[in-house]
Parts: sequence; structure tokens; C-alpha cells
Amino acid sequence: MSKRLNAKYKINRRLGVNLWGRPKSPINNRPYAAGQHGQRRRKASNYGLQLNAKQMLKGYYGNIGEKQFLRLFKEAERRRGDTSENLVELLERRLDAVVYRLKFVPTVFASRQLINHGHIKVNGCRVNIPSYQLKDGDVIEVREKSREIPVIMEAVVSVERDVPEYLTVDHKSMQGKFIRGPKLGDVPYPVKMEPNLVIEYYSR
Repeated sequence: MSKRLNAKYKINRRLGVNLWGRPKSPINNRPYAAGQHGQRRRKASNYGLQLNAKQMLKGYYGNIGEKQFLRLFKEAERRRGDTSENLVELLERRLDAVVYRLKFVPTVFASRQLINHGHIKVNGCRVNIPSYQLKDGDVIEVREKSREIPVIMEAVVSVERDVPEYLTVDHKSMQGKFIRGPKLGDVPYPVKMEPNLVIEYYSR
């Protein structure tokens, strides 16, 4: 088992949820946190609920670092409209999130690795920054030389997930398009996300 896979499953066990809805997650058989006291149930404080909501959102997008996540919050706060909706949209505009949503890879961790290794193009140009923010109408594609990588070929035919409506994809040409920024209700999270609690956490 790879370090990335281990890390992913540790996030699930720590949070006590199947964060990505994967059938092979150990949390399906052991629905509690890891460790000696993992099965104890404690009533969480308001701070605990806010912290957990933040950890879930950070973890879902590949365990984003705190500094990077805080920058996204500040940008969401700066923009007009609902801050929690803005935060979700900024997270969904990340290139690694979109490559995952387009089903070019099985996990967001694999998406980040694929981008880092230069296998993804945006509007015809290679982009190797997972946090790259996509704009409406941007075209994302897998490089022609990379289209027969086994992990990509397996992900494309998987029926585990559907591509959301704010994206379009043609798996024959390995191209997708970012149509528009989504709202919270548009995003197919396998578990309940509460970005409003994340906003409360940072607004303390």
C-alpha cells in the first residue's frame, strides 16, 4: 500500500467518515476513529464541530495545507456574496479538484500527482500546479502521450462517480471543460459538508 493511500485512509479513520465514498475504505467496516479510545463517543463543543468541519473540507481536497486553506478563506471573504459558497467555489476551481471530478483519476491525491508530473494541459498549455485556479470556459485535457497510463484508463471506465453538471467531459478525447463555478448544492460530496462552520471557525 502506498504512502498516499495510507494517508487517505488515515484521514477517513481520524474523521470517522468515508470522506470520498469509496467502497474499499476501512471505515466501512470500522466506523470509528483510530486508536485505543476511538470508539468512545463524546459530545463535541461548538469549537470541536467547527474544527471538524474544517478538517473534513481540507481533507476532502487532498489534505490542503493550513496556510493555503487560510488564503482561500480570505479570498472567499473578500469576494461579494456568501463566504461559505465562495469558499466551495474556490476549492472546486482548483485544477486538482477538477481533474478528479472529470474522472481522469480515481482520487484527488492521484490528481495532484498527475498534475505535478506534467500530464495535464489547460487551454493547450501544460500546467503543473495543482492549486491552479480555473476560469469559466477553460479546457482541461490529459496529454496525448499520457492517455494510456493505467490509473487514468481505469478511472475513466469506473462507475464509482458521475461527472457533475458544472463540467463537461469527452473521455474519448480525454478533454473536459469547466463551465461555471458551482454552488454548494451542486457539488457531489459523499458526506455532509458544512462550510458555514468553517467560516465560523476562522471568524472567531
